[in-house]
Amino acid sequence: MKKLINFQPQPSWRLLLGLLPFVVVLIIYSIGSDARLLENPNDKLLPSFEQMGNAIQRMAFEPSKRSGEYLFWVDTTSSLIRLSLGVFLAAILGLVIGIVIGALPVMGAGFSPFLTVISLVPPLALLPILFIVFGLGELSKVVLIMVGITPLIARDIQGYAQEIPREQIIKAQTLGGNTIQIILRVILPQLLPRLISSVRLAMGTAWLFLIAAEAVASTDGLGYRIFLVRRYLAMDVILPYVAWITLLAFLFDVALVWLSRKIFPWHHEGGASS
Repeated sequence: MKKLINFQPQPSWRLLLGLLPFVVVLIIYSIGSDARLLENPNDKLLPSFEQMGNAIQRMAFEPSKRSGEYLFWVDTTSSLIRLSLGVFLAAILGLVIGIVIGALPVMGAGFSPFLTVISLVPPLALLPILFIVFGLGELSKVVLIMVGITPLIARDIQGYAQEIPREQIIKAQTLGGNTIQIILRVILPQLLPRLISSVRLAMGTAWLFLIAAEAVASTDGLGYRIFLVRRYLAMDVILPYVAWITLLAFLFDVALVWLSRKIFPWHHEGGASS
């Protein structure tokens, strides 16, 4: 046991150890589901994998009798469009605010406390206001995501901007660089890979706001579908949708890591964090 702290598993073992918790959870769920269904075949709390497979078959590969649409893919497309647009706009806005407050001391002194206070406001508490101001359409859902994660991204970027060595700023000034040139050529290139890291950290929160907005006012989307079928206790639909959302979130994270390594390989050299 004394040497356990020094044990480094091989790549194949890392994969197996990484998969082990998932396998254990699936086994426990299967045992619990079988036990409940054996006692009550009509039980809806823990549907079998077969029941969930049939539900996804019906939602994803059979057109709706009402609309003729494949609801699973319509929900996925609608949610991804809202999420992508909201996160993209929040990333741009957060980058600009973070650079301005982090790189310009006078702006930091004036607006940093305000940004801190804004970041503490629960965005879900603003949801009724957003619906009143922007209506119940797509705009209010995108704005909720922006309001929810822009302060988080901006504060991260602000902190990263303040960590840039002062010597770099002084050298750029010595070479004749003005404020705009220093921001664009010295500060911005170093913050762009950090922006991707900030977006990765904010993605979970973005999904939360998306699901909340769709649950309250929407006619499609993953969050809408989950809250629609809950009244029927349709766990055979809810659980696959939750698993699908989790998979999409994971794929988003993987894509952001790939993008960062592709565009900013220098940031990941020498053991830099991903």
